[in-house]
Amino acid sequence: MELAVIGGTGLIGSQVVEDLNAAGHRAIPHSHSTGVDVISGNGLNEALAGADVVVNLTNSPTFDDASPAFFQTSMDNLLTAAHSQGVDHFVILSIIGADQVPDLDYYRAKVLQENILAAGPIPYSIVRATQFMEFIDAVLSWTTDGDTVRLPTTPIQPIAAKDVAAAVAEVAIGAPLNGARNIAGPEIFPLDELGRITLARKGGGRTVVTDPTAGMFALVKGDVLTDRDAHLAPTHYSDWLS
Repeated sequence: MELAVIGGTGLIGSQVVEDLNAAGHRAIPHSHSTGVDVISGNGLNEALAGADVVVNLTNSPTFDDASPAFFQTSMDNLLTAAHSQGVDHFVILSIIGADQVPDLDYYRAKVLQENILAAGPIPYSIVRATQFMEFIDAVLSWTTDGDTVRLPTTPIQPIAAKDVAAAVAEVAIGAPLNGARNIAGPEIFPLDELGRITLARKGGGRTVVTDPTAGMFALVKGDVLTDRDAHLAPTHYSDWLS
């Protein structure tokens, strides 16, 4: 099977390409660095020529109110090119619970991306994941002031990037779901507790203060970013930290 992986040089995309090729498929990574521009459309027809499946792992360069425009334009261009090239299956990566947090611009943009795909002309699959373990350091940095990190108690179910990539690769070579598959890490933590676990392992002298108003995750109400019924990945956070 031939697969075009758009955004195939990034954190998830590079591992998806590696997994697919190791399984005997022909996965080709495409990105801005290889001459493919999802906003202008340059290089898309050439990138998708001969592909059975397109896996779109591109991401908005910002998480603010500019992100919906990115997903609108990039999806319109990719769907047009994929349809013209006879692609049989279109896969994207999204976020568990994004539709439950309309106050976050980026989450609203990911829901828009899902809706554009579902309304398009190509059989599709959506892989929805919880927050990546690799992003926890960034989450801590957003609310760090000196030696203090302020975090809410929002429930988080972190998943390792390698497990996300494996799930995306598995879905990509299967029959189109025309729906979504949810994947999550095996454990749920309050975000402030996750911060304390992380800092205890890494050292550095920072301490976590529980603050229900701190950071973007303060806008998340309840446990909408977790899913106990999702396909659970094998990697535990303590093992990933090690």
